[in-house]
Amino acid sequence: MDATSLQVAGWKARDAKGFTGFIAPLWILDASDTSRGRGVGFIADERHVNYQQTVHGGALMTFADIALGWIAAEALGHTRCVTAQLAIQLVSSPRLGDFISCQAELVRATSQMMFVRGLIKAGDKTVASADGIWKVLAAKP
Repeated sequence: MDATSLQVAGWKARDAKGFTGFIAPLWILDASDTSRGRGVGFIADERHVNYQQTVHGGALMTFADIALGWIAAEALGHTRCVTAQLAIQLVSSPRLGDFISCQAELVRATSQMMFVRGLIKAGDKTVASADGIWKVLAAKP
């Protein structure tokens, strides 16, 4: 899937700074379409693959951390949070050029913690599942 196809399907490109920039541009699914839920994605390029031209497991783990945290924070109105725990099961290998996306759900939120789970896919193929806990931070003064 290319950038034009993603835009037509309702995804919006977003640049990122710092470590998250390794995956950027991120593609964010418009959350106003509640039938599809929230989503985050990226197009696998040369930075993300190993010598076999498959996406490196570390890139998928990084993406899972970014995507699940983003989706959880957005669900609570862009709450500031940090990863406390993350478990990932890699089940298939996406390839160079694949659009990799994460659809996730906020399972539960308390005043201090958010519990999130999601699937990471390349097209219709599940490549990983993940679940984690994010610590809610105090709002910036």
